[in-house]
Order: sequence, then C-alpha cells, then structure tokens
Amino acid sequence: MAFLDFEGIRLHYQLTGDSRLPVLVFSNSLGADLSMWEPQLAALAPHFRVLRYDNRGHGQSSASAGPFTIEDLGGDLLRLLDALQIERASFCGISMGGVIGQWLGIHAANRLHKVVLANTAAKIGVSDVWNARIELVLCEGLDPVIPGTLERWFTPAFHAVHPEAIEETAAMLRGTSVPAYAACCAALRDTDFRASLSAITVPTLVLAGTFDPVTTPADGRYLADNIPTASYVELNAAHLSNVEAAPTFNAALLEFLRA
Repeated sequence: MAFLDFEGIRLHYQLTGDSRLPVLVFSNSLGADLSMWEPQLAALAPHFRVLRYDNRGHGQSSASAGPFTIEDLGGDLLRLLDALQIERASFCGISMGGVIGQWLGIHAANRLHKVVLANTAAKIGVSDVWNARIELVLCEGLDPVIPGTLERWFTPAFHAVHPEAIEETAAMLRGTSVPAYAACCAALRDTDFRASLSAITVPTLVLAGTFDPVTTPADGRYLADNIPTASYVELNAAHLSNVEAAPTFNAALLEFLRA
C-alpha cells in the first residue's frame, strides 16, 4: 500500500505498470474506492502505467475536518502527481471523478494529455436533493441511501445476472466515511461548470450510459456540445458504465487514448 500525507490528510493510491509507459489516472465516483476500476486494469495495463487513488474520506484515504470543495479534491490529485514526479497524465473520472476531471481541464490543463469524462455532468442534481441526502446520512449513516444508489448505478438486468458485483459495490459504499460522503455531496451540490466548459481545450471523450438516471445521456451530450475538443460515446449501461459495460467502456477508452 502507498500513501501520501499532507495537511492532516492521508491519500491512498496504487501506481502499477511499466515506468516507461504513459500514465493514466482513474478517479472514483462518490462513495467508491479505487477497486471500482478493476474491470479496466487488464485491458489498460499493456498500454499505460495506471494510477488509481481513493478520494479523501473514501476507501483507505482519510479526510480533514470541515467542508471541502471540488477544487480541494482536484488539488489532492495535483499534490499526488507532484509527489510521484508525474508532470503530465491522461485522466479518466466517473461521476464525481468526472467533475474533478472538468475542474482539472479548466484549471490545470498543462498537467493533462487527454481527459475522459464518464457518466458525469457539468451540474449534477439540484440543491434540495443534495441537502436531503446530506441530512439523512449525517443522521442515520449510509445504510439508508445504499439501496437507492445501487438501483441508480446498475440496470435491473445487471442486478439479476451479477449479484456478486452488487454486493461488492454495497460493501464499498459502506466503507466510506460518513462525514466525507456528506462533504462530497455538498461539494457536488455547489459545483456548476456549465459556464466554464469552453475553457477545456485538452482532447476530451465524454462517455454516457443510455440508462443512467443520475447523469443522463442529455447531460453527456451537453458536455460534448460545449467542450470544443470533445467527442461523445454512449454505452449500454446505467451509472457505473465502467463496471456494467466494461468491454465497450475499455474499447472506447483505448481507442481515444491511443489515437
């Protein structure tokens, strides 16, 4: 295991692969840890040195007290890249990770080769929904939100055929720090990049899930239409398309990153 310590935060990461290969960073969704990218490793390993990390308060990463922002989460990754002496990397983020990717594309383009924004949006959800979720988890923990989260993250067909993946995902959610989960909800609630997307100039791929009720295909097309360098691919999946549609997700990723 590898950790980076700074300002009361311990960031857990895994860097694997040939040091001569270009670096690809994976960034997780809200409530997930770096294990969510296991379906990508075998396909990507021959071509990239893969850096996965747990966002603060997720997985084995700790979180400092108090609220934090998407800028803070993006800054965590820049600190990690600096510590590992990685000047530039390609980036793939899903959901909250995709929001972090938008921030990086706007504010740290010099650190990026290419960006993949998967199952995400320039503005995710509305304040009332986020506020209700924050209040619920702070009062009762994450258990009450897990069943609904799993319903949104995977289609009914995937639930029926892959119960083991559903249980693994539920366990991942249960392992997330409640205060950090709530803080990330607030960070997402307060983030709106709709007026800033034109500032993203690095080559960008937008991936959406046809059956995603959280960040819909319309949200994905909005990103692709407003990021000057973006292309768009839609996958037969719900919110966690990297798990549900792993082969087509990986194929789209490789075609874009290796072009």
